[in-house]
Amino acid sequence: MGFEAENIRDWLGKKIVDPGGSKIGDMEAVYYDTATDEPTFVTVELGMIGRKRLVFVPLHGATVHPDHVKVTVEKDLAKHAPSIDTDGELPVEDEPAIFEHYGIDYGPRTGRRLARR
Repeated sequence: MGFEAENIRDWLGKKIVDPGGSKIGDMEAVYYDTATDEPTFVTVELGMIGRKRLVFVPLHGATVHPDHVKVTVEKDLAKHAPSIDTDGELPVEDEPAIFEHYGIDYGPRTGRRLARR
């Protein structure tokens, strides 16, 4: 990853863009892998006023730029990712679907794998 994990909170609210530079949305929160304590996903705010939702976008291979964070997934893939309400919580039973959407191995888990910080 192109940035230090302890500085990632400085990027909340920054634009998240795909490899081609298309804006996906604004970073809302960071989710850490509870096994490795590494930042694994960010939630990105999508939609219009009154119909906003948060989609999960993987951070693997992301790079930080002065005004945005570039991720390795295409905007269309991210737009169709599992989402939660802007004031919602991620139910533990919904975690595997997020990993599966991006072709990431969820692995054998008991308990929560993603924790918001």
